[in-house]
Amino acid sequence: MLEYVLANFFVYASVNAFTPGPGNILALNTVTNYGWGKGKPLFFGIFTGYYVVQIICAVFVYGVGAFLPGALQVMKYIGAAYILWLAIHIAISKPEVSAEQGSASFLKGFLLQFVNIKIYMFGITALTGFITPYSKALWILVGVELLIATIGTIATSTWIGAGLLIQKFYVKHYRMINIILALTLLECVWSMLKV
Repeated sequence: MLEYVLANFFVYASVNAFTPGPGNILALNTVTNYGWGKGKPLFFGIFTGYYVVQIICAVFVYGVGAFLPGALQVMKYIGAAYILWLAIHIAISKPEVSAEQGSASFLKGFLLQFVNIKIYMFGITALTGFITPYSKALWILVGVELLIATIGTIATSTWIGAGLLIQKFYVKHYRMINIILALTLLECVWSMLKV
């Protein structure tokens, strides 16, 4: 029985991590605009933020159950507004962005994860759906969330790799690609607000 639950956990974690979300879309857009070198600060911000948010989720599931549901509702709307802004920014951006804009900053990637309701729901759902029926120990919850963040980092790295592969194509067709990415982010906002 435990093997079946763990297999479902990994399927859920993989599908959730690899589907388009704000972090994956921002990483793809950044690598196509800036390349790997200039995008690295943002990527590391996304990765670091992912780990911090997942640890927050573990602590929440462990003991702060009465506080976070209300905060999640507020975060949902703040996150939706930020992702909407990000979609507009991506839709109007061009591949040649000056370095002075600081668009590929560590802080931008890091802060994105704090308003990315998808990864909060991902972390909390994974723990409550697959782990807490078997263990509520804080060290196990944190360990599982670190595993989730690692799977998410691998997924985002995959999106970055895809961006590197299409970079030359992107420069020629950036407007169409940016609009598709922006529409994908709008779908993320829509799915967040439906919950």
